Amino acid sequence: MLLLRRRSCTAPVLLLALAALFFYHTSTVERPQVRDAQRRQRNKSVMDRRYGVLPLEPEQLHSLLEVYRSKRNCAGKAIVLTGQHIASSTEVQLYQRVLREEGYRVDQERYAETNSGIRHNGRDGQELSVLICLKGSEKSCLRKINFAHPQPYQRVNVIPAFVGAFLDMGGVCRFLTHSCLAGVSLPIIPSACAFSRQGTGGTEEDWNLLTQPSSLASQGLVAVVNVYVLVSSATPLTAFLHQTGLVKTHLDKNSYATKLLEFFCEKLGHTLALKAFELMKQVISEVLTAAVLTTASSSPPRCPLCFQLLTFTVHYNASVHPVVIMIQTDLHFDSMKDPNLDGQVTKEYVLEDMLRLLFPECRNDDEGPRSTWDSTKVKYSGCEWLNGLCLSLEEMQLLLQFHQQLKGSDNFHLLHPRSSHFSDLKHDLIQRFPVAKDDGKGQSLSVLLEQLSSYYTERNHTDSSDDPASLGHKSHSDTSDSDRCVDPHLRQLYTDPPLVLSPAFNPWVKEYRADVLFDTITIWIRPEPKSARCHIHLDEHRGPRMANYPVGLGNSRINILVVDESGVEPVVMTVYTLHIFRESRPSLPMFDEYMMCGFVQDCGLMVRPDLPCGLEPIAGLKSSGKPLATAQPCSSGDETGRWVVPCLSCSDNRTCDWREIAWQPDSCYHPVLEQPLLQTCMMNKKVLFIGDSTNRGMMYYLMERVNTTLEDWDKAHDTIVYRNLNQGRTLISYSYYPQFWLHKSQRPTFQRALQQLLERSRPLENSPQTVLVVGGVQWLSLDHLKTLQKVLEREKLQNIMVVVKSLGMGFHLPVDGIRSLSLSGVQELYDINKKILESARRLGYEVIDTFSITMGRYKEFLQGRCACHFHEVHRLLIPTVPVHRRLQIVRPAGESVSDTSTQLASAQQQELWSQPSSSYHVKGAVNQVYSEILLSRLCVPYVHNGTKSQH
Repeated sequence: MLLLRRRSCTAPVLLLALAALFFYHTSTVERPQVRDAQRRQRNKSVMDRRYGVLPLEPEQLHSLLEVYRSKRNCAGKAIVLTGQHIASSTEVQLYQRVLREEGYRVDQERYAETNSGIRHNGRDGQELSVLICLKGSEKSCLRKINFAHPQPYQRVNVIPAFVGAFLDMGGVCRFLTHSCLAGVSLPIIPSACAFSRQGTGGTEEDWNLLTQPSSLASQGLVAVVNVYVLVSSATPLTAFLHQTGLVKTHLDKNSYATKLLEFFCEKLGHTLALKAFELMKQVISEVLTAAVLTTASSSPPRCPLCFQLLTFTVHYNASVHPVVIMIQTDLHFDSMKDPNLDGQVTKEYVLEDMLRLLFPECRNDDEGPRSTWDSTKVKYSGCEWLNGLCLSLEEMQLLLQFHQQLKGSDNFHLLHPRSSHFSDLKHDLIQRFPVAKDDGKGQSLSVLLEQLSSYYTERNHTDSSDDPASLGHKSHSDTSDSDRCVDPHLRQLYTDPPLVLSPAFNPWVKEYRADVLFDTITIWIRPEPKSARCHIHLDEHRGPRMANYPVGLGNSRINILVVDESGVEPVVMTVYTLHIFRESRPSLPMFDEYMMCGFVQDCGLMVRPDLPCGLEPIAGLKSSGKPLATAQPCSSGDETGRWVVPCLSCSDNRTCDWREIAWQPDSCYHPVLEQPLLQTCMMNKKVLFIGDSTNRGMMYYLMERVNTTLEDWDKAHDTIVYRNLNQGRTLISYSYYPQFWLHKSQRPTFQRALQQLLERSRPLENSPQTVLVVGGVQWLSLDHLKTLQKVLEREKLQNIMVVVKSLGMGFHLPVDGIRSLSLSGVQELYDINKKILESARRLGYEVIDTFSITMGRYKEFLQGRCACHFHEVHRLLIPTVPVHRRLQIVRPAGESVSDTSTQLASAQQQELWSQPSSSYHVKGAVNQVYSEILLSRLCVPYVHNGTKSQH
């Protein structure tokens, strides 16, 4: 075996390098097979001169490695250092899941210093085989791991040499400052390593210049591409390029993930696509070679099986020859439209591909034949003799690892070494750096690696394919060419913000629960299937694949359907269910000394810019909460007011007792009727409701208040009549409007829906004993009021009592599948609501201003995609005390309904406990407030005559 002579960076060598560089920059990649063969022969001759006669043919080497079985294939323990990640993050789960599937026992710790398995390796009976250092724990790893004496089979996802190689040394990549690189024109800008450090002025200017639209855009490719590179060994260098990259052309606002070959093919056509792809691999390989050589020349390799993922950002400016403009020592997806989800999902696909490549399934020691290998190797003096070559155990491990990686690199393309693409620049770089060992073992291993890569290159025809699309890998989990969904499971469930699932996600577990804080009002959910043949739909089989969900207070439920759409009709194969519980406002119990604070609107949604937002001290209320003067009952249901709550400080809403929040009109109060008086008021009345579900919520609250319990309930979307209320003396009827789910041409008009409701409720008395409650969340308009007046006059019902429930908060969140109002849209809605109230009063109708009431508590909506529901109906197994006895509306003497006497007559107590064992309860504090205002307007005479003694 011939040895390399040690060389120094002399002037003649530099002149030769310049000549080689001139040849390199004036040549192009030639695709015809004849020239390619000539190039391979030339490179083979170069290597023969450098390393001597090759010891084995590629086919022989492949056969020998195929039958060899490493005793370390099933090494047992892996440790994941989470760093800044929480234990429930999908990235941490990914490492745990894949490593366990490959047979490792996985431990988890935050930092190396706190893990006894790293400090005392092997004391638990299993030696450390894999160490994964996630973001935030890298320095901890470098401090604690003894890279000088690692076991040959131990793997760490940080290459120590790269920590210093890619540092920014005064605006220049550190490895570029090496003296032996003087005069070498590498395809990289000097400041490429400075981008990883924020606030570098010159670097940002360079970046902006490179990403500006070029005047040459029409003549070629103008793009910035993130390429994800796995360096599986630094010395000798073995590296792979992932087929998925991040692309941004001069026409794009954001980067997007795509297969690199498909991108080149789309922009350049098949022939130029292959050329661009090969040149990109060559450029990255040359830069990596320079970085590794400069590091290896100054310090020996300390971690032979260390690996690392890098992000190379390359720039194309109307040419297929790229320039490296950024190098980052981890994976970056920041330029994507949604880096938190799109970026994270893409990142985890790359990470999983990396883990599958580096950590193949465990194989038993006695598996497969060994006779062929045993006849060619002899262990002697610390060497593995392979056909006359002496390899150390470390080198043997590297050779076996590289062989395994080449076999399993479906989603990675080989980047280095590739003997058939040994560029003149790389040859010159190697000549400049005397890194070969004196005993020739380093050269021998390099030759073996290159011969192995040559075998797989020739076998797979990856460098001579005429169809770039054929280089695209198969889907991440597909095992069949069939279109059928044969593995109907989720790979992972992604959410933004990230949810802590209970139990932790497992593809075989179908039901999960997660708790979120009060301020979390929307969740973006994106389930990823294990197989691309399976389709995902949310809630129903035609639902969206991913969506933004509003999260109401209390429980919300999201169904995730895994569907097979290969047949004529979609078939639901698996259903996952996610239960989300959103907490109420954080609250402190009320203390003896407190102050009363009030608010009209939340600072998170400034509906009225002319008014302040948030909590303010209420003038006229003492710290005890008692008003200074006795107020009078309100004369209408739209009196201006605010929400009031006791707090230790109005400047900190965390010091408030939100359980005691109450609606306070500015100069009056809305009386709350006790049940006997309410039943008397409702005697012989017929109350008709027309509107949407928010109107229906008021109806069911009224029914529960009058009857003590709600014995019947239905999500009615048509017309329904209740005749058993108040011992059969009160009739309640309801008609749903508008029926938005029907085609516009098929929807019943408001006039038709109203007339149908009147017909179903007859006979009707033309007096205030007949009550019509009309309204909804946002559909009511001035035209509806005109129609209402005409219909009542025509039906000779002009003397009935009409109550207009005004508009309310809703549709203010960006939810998929329904309309969404911007802030200006909500502000415009407030003005419309004001006009509706004024018009209704002119017509002599009673009004309830639900918009002002819901405006300040818009975050407290309950279930429903519209974020407009402030009530829910729950089934109760045991009847409870009527909810109105805990109602929070401030009374003039500082009393609240929760303080009123709860003594009931014995007959009423008996009636309470004699109710059916199954009943319903209308829940929702905001709905409760405006529903009680409705009751007070229905019973005005009883309010004035029957409540004075209570105050």
